[in-house]
Order: sequence, then structure tokens, then C-alpha cells
Amino acid sequence: MEVGPPTADAPWPVATLSSKIRGWIERLGTAWVEGEITQWGVSGGNVYGKLKDLNEDATISFTIWSSVKARIPADLKQGDRVIAAVKPNFWVKGGTLTMQVFDMRHVGLGDLLERLERLRAQLAAEGLFALDRKRRLPFLPHRIGLITGKDSDAEKDVLRNAQLRWPQVEFRIVHAAVQGERTVSEVTAAIRRLDADPEVNVIIIARGGGDFQNLLGFSDETLVRAAAAATTPIVSAIGHEADRPLLDEVADLRASTPTDAAKRVVPDVAEEIVRVHQARARMGMRLTHLLAAEIDRIGHLRSRPSLVSSSWIVDSRAEELTRYVARGAELVERAIEREHIRTAELRGQLRALSPQGTLDRGYAIAQLPSGHVLRTPGEAPDGTLLKLTVADGSLTAVADSLADSGEGQNDK
Repeated sequence: MEVGPPTADAPWPVATLSSKIRGWIERLGTAWVEGEITQWGVSGGNVYGKLKDLNEDATISFTIWSSVKARIPADLKQGDRVIAAVKPNFWVKGGTLTMQVFDMRHVGLGDLLERLERLRAQLAAEGLFALDRKRRLPFLPHRIGLITGKDSDAEKDVLRNAQLRWPQVEFRIVHAAVQGERTVSEVTAAIRRLDADPEVNVIIIARGGGDFQNLLGFSDETLVRAAAAATTPIVSAIGHEADRPLLDEVADLRASTPTDAAKRVVPDVAEEIVRVHQARARMGMRLTHLLAAEIDRIGHLRSRPSLVSSSWIVDSRAEELTRYVARGAELVERAIEREHIRTAELRGQLRALSPQGTLDRGYAIAQLPSGHVLRTPGEAPDGTLLKLTVADGSLTAVADSLADSGEGQNDK
């Protein structure tokens, strides 16, 4: 039953306050811390100690239960500098706060962390973490592949938030172990299976956080290389900030939580509708502005004298046209006059050189009956009928040779 805020008239019982404190504290979850052991005592197989900050005056109490003590180094002692995975625990009955230790190790990379760092460096050198190889997520995926634990909170978070943002979104879910020995094989197989599905546009690998050891499977080389080789964009939603697994580095997008993955992959339909309306409004305003500007420009053009009245074109060219017509007529008359003179000259030359001109001067042309012009007396023996052409006509005559004495006889 929900309890209201405490007042002087309705105070909380101590148990209520202690329970709320415990609930608030436990929300912190597991965290890795670094410090110096200032107290180390064993009682009943359990270890009770204190861990002091290396630089500040701050100390926390911790407890290592016997079930955990067997997994931590046996040489830990007071004065050692360590890192520890702790979870706060508030003891309601005693009203005390202590930190429950799940893992503790000397400061510095252990064998496991050292191997992990070497693999990280190797994959980075191969370019698997490079930003330029990361693929962009589709704006609106047709189908989303989801790899997660069966009936897990991560699955519910992804589905719920995605469907709230876009109700028509579709999922293809492949359940796999997300911690333990089967994690690598099952998650790797799920990646390859969804990557081979042409209808899957993006793959989300989701888990609800966890401590360092539970996330080791997501740093396995086989799993990481399978994710890098996938042609479908991959979103890593392991949800752990302190120890980022290598899958986060090779994924095309890292989401802080499964909820964040859903929001990053699926657009919000309401937000998109708002954006569409805003875009349409901007385009409408832009078109209105362009049309108004063009209307003003056309108005300015129409107001110019050249478009107000067209008669100015004829009026401004009339005088010029008159000059051109007069000039053209003058040039034509001169040309005709020159040609008249030239024709007269040619006519005179033609008349001077023509046979008629020769006849007009008293000459005659004698032609044989064949029409051949007589050039020598030898061509017309005595008695040959000749045709004589004179200036005003023609007549016939008979050839008769002249006597040697010089006397002649007229031809008839």
C-alpha cells in the first residue's frame, strides 16, 4: 500500500523509513570502485572490512560472504590497493549500510582483463572500431531483428517503447542466452540468422545490464567478428556503462539501454507527423513568398512604357523609316540613270560594229545561192547568180569577170 509523505500528524514508522531507504539504495545496483583496504577481518568464513578512498577522506564498509570469498584472491590483506564490484545493502533491522562485494582484485589488469585489452587493441588495429565503417540506421525499418533473453525485461522494454512510437513496426525476435556459457554460440547464431533475412533492416542485441563477468560473452572474439561481418546494421543495447563490452565498440550504434535502443531505431510517429506539418507549412510560406515576388516583378515589367503602349515602337521608327525609303528611292533612280547611260553607250557601240552600219555607208554584201558570203571573185564563176544585200533591201545579179583592158560591165 502506498504511504503518503510523513507529517507531524501522520509520521512514518521507523520500518517504513528504513524500507524506503533500502529501496533507494538498492537502485544503485552493482558498481566497480577503487580504494585501499584499511580493515580486513574474517569471521565465520565471511570477510568484514573497510575500503578507503585513495585521495579523499571517505570510507565504506564491505562484506564478502563465504560463497564469494572462494572466488577472490587469497592474498588480499589490509593495506592492499584493490578494485571491487560492490552492491550497497542497507540492513533494516540494525539501520546500518554496508557494501556487499561480488568481486575484488588487486589494482591492475588481471589475466582476463589483460586478454580483453589485447583483443580490443587487435580489433581496433584491424579497423573494426573505425567510425567510417559504421552503417547508418534506416529511417523507418520494415522489420527489426531482436536478440535478447526469453521473457526478459529488455525484450519487453524494446517492444513496448517501439510500438508506442510506431504501432505498425514489426519484429523478428530470436531468443538467446545473454549470460553464461551458451551466450557466445547462441548470440552469434542469432546474428547470422537475422543477417541472412532480407526483410530485417536492423538488428538490436539487448540485455538489461549486469556485472562484468556476466557481460564477458559480449566481448568474445567470435561473437564480435560475427557482428562486424554482418551486412545489416547492428545496435548494441547491453546497458552497462562501467565495463563496455567489445560488442559496443564494433556495433553500428551503441544504445545505453534497451529503451534507448527502441527510441534510436524507431521514429516517433507523432513527432514525424509534426515534422511533416512543419515542412508543409515552410514550403507553403516559401511558395507564397516566391509567387508574391513574381507577381511584383511582372507588375513592374507591365508598368514600363514599352509595355503600356505599343505605338511608341512605330512612332519612334517612322522618321527613320522615311529616311530609309527616300534614300532607297534616290539610290534606285541613280542606278537606273546609270544603266540608261550605259545602255545607250552599248547601243552606239553595237550599231557601229553591226553589218547594217556598214551597209548604211554604201557597202553591199554578195551571197552565193547557198547563202555563203562571197569573199573572193574565184568563188563566183561567170554566170553565177548572186544575191546583193544593200542598206534598204536586196537584189539579184549575175557574175561577170571584168576585161583585162580595164573596161568593165555593170552586173545586172
